[in-house]
Amino acid sequence: MTTSHTSQLPLQAVLFDMDGTLVDTEHLWWEAVEAVAGRPLNAADQPDVLGRPVEHTAAWLAATTGRPVADLAAGLHREFAGRVRTRIVPRPGALALLDELAADGVPTALVTASPRAVADVVLQALGAHRFAVSVTADDTARTKPEPDPYLAACRALGVDPAACVAVEDTETGVASAEAAGCAVLAVPSLAPIGAAPGRTVRGSLAGVTVRELNGMVAPALTVMSWNLWLGGAKIDDHRAKQVKAILDSGADVVGLQETAGTAAQELAEALGWHHHRAGENLGVISRHPITARFGDPEVGFYGAAGVRVQVAPGRAVDVWTAHLHYTPYGPYEHAFDGLPAAELIAHEELRLTQMRDALDRIARASEEGVPVVLTGDFNCPSHLDWPDVAWPVTRAAEEAGLADSYRAAHPDPAAEPGHTWSPVHPVHEDGGGRSEPQDRIDYVLHRGLIVRSARTVVTGEVRPWPDVAENEWPSDHAAVLTTFVFPMS
Repeated sequence: MTTSHTSQLPLQAVLFDMDGTLVDTEHLWWEAVEAVAGRPLNAADQPDVLGRPVEHTAAWLAATTGRPVADLAAGLHREFAGRVRTRIVPRPGALALLDELAADGVPTALVTASPRAVADVVLQALGAHRFAVSVTADDTARTKPEPDPYLAACRALGVDPAACVAVEDTETGVASAEAAGCAVLAVPSLAPIGAAPGRTVRGSLAGVTVRELNGMVAPALTVMSWNLWLGGAKIDDHRAKQVKAILDSGADVVGLQETAGTAAQELAEALGWHHHRAGENLGVISRHPITARFGDPEVGFYGAAGVRVQVAPGRAVDVWTAHLHYTPYGPYEHAFDGLPAAELIAHEELRLTQMRDALDRIARASEEGVPVVLTGDFNCPSHLDWPDVAWPVTRAAEEAGLADSYRAAHPDPAAEPGHTWSPVHPVHEDGGGRSEPQDRIDYVLHRGLIVRSARTVVTGEVRPWPDVAENEWPSDHAAVLTTFVFPMS
């Protein structure tokens, strides 16, 4: 249940359009259309010619000429392929960029609205070995400007579109790539392309570097919420096991509860990270610099504390950790006492007050444009998980604009319950042999970010209570781990 670490989604792949982007064929396509149309084309014809598949342009010509679409399509194929075979020219910088990507181990794909027969001619000229995948108009039900071709390329490569840069030369291709969720490097050929969020416009591929492309993908942040169980004291060699668990998880920032006072500082020192310690029980550790600290530094065992983390230039996020009172515990009252929903909700008043205080502190510290993440052990279930109980603590957070990252990634609580309490308590501690209610009481909530993945984390063999001292996992809670991506701006 571990993943390798990245502090930012690396550039996973570069997806290249073909005509006008890698090879100078837009003018060849323009000439081919003119030859089939039997007339010169002008600027008014561009929307139905540039970046369009053969079938679209053939249908457009058929509407004005009355000739059969199939005949026009065959003619366009023939005229264009003949020109490509004899007059293909790589665009400036294209081969150098492909070579640099190959040297850095970044996979590439060819994603074109041209048919397979034409794409294969271009691939042969450029070197088919330069591309791990090629997607043509023949390979998807819908082609550009729909997102299907880019999504198909990402699936074939096994990459996240948000970690890819698509290189395009037309508005049609840009629309396709952006609809798929890719960052875009636009290198216009015959028609201009305007700047937009998530889009970089260059006059040429000459001089474009892998480092520059890597900077175009949306920054990412992996946040963990983890209750350390009285600092980890129940587990032998707990601090080393905590350090290993954090490193193995790939977390960038960890909101901690039950730190026993010193855990945040000691973990940060062992990891070489930054930290904020608050009161007896709370802490935040971060591989990125902490630029501000929020909340009462003398907060008691329960409460909330936060920090501002500088993830990248111009990219900050406020990360809070909260721990709410453990009693009365709703799942026990439901499972053991049979209390109805109204009484369960009424008994949440203390935790609801604590949550409202945390939300108020978050609101006072917030700044426009700075996303917020709230981690924590709330000691209560979620209203998103229980169809018959509108648990008020998580509802209050939702009403304050904080979304549940785990439920965003796993909307069905029956299929993915996401239980965090408790990996070491299959049986209730009172000795009566009753099964311990399993539930999701630890959270990573957010406002202003995009959820890419979320999961619970427990590593190694976990022996049940009380034989826990040798457990590899040094807690009685599962951790929650969410990877966010910053919106492109």
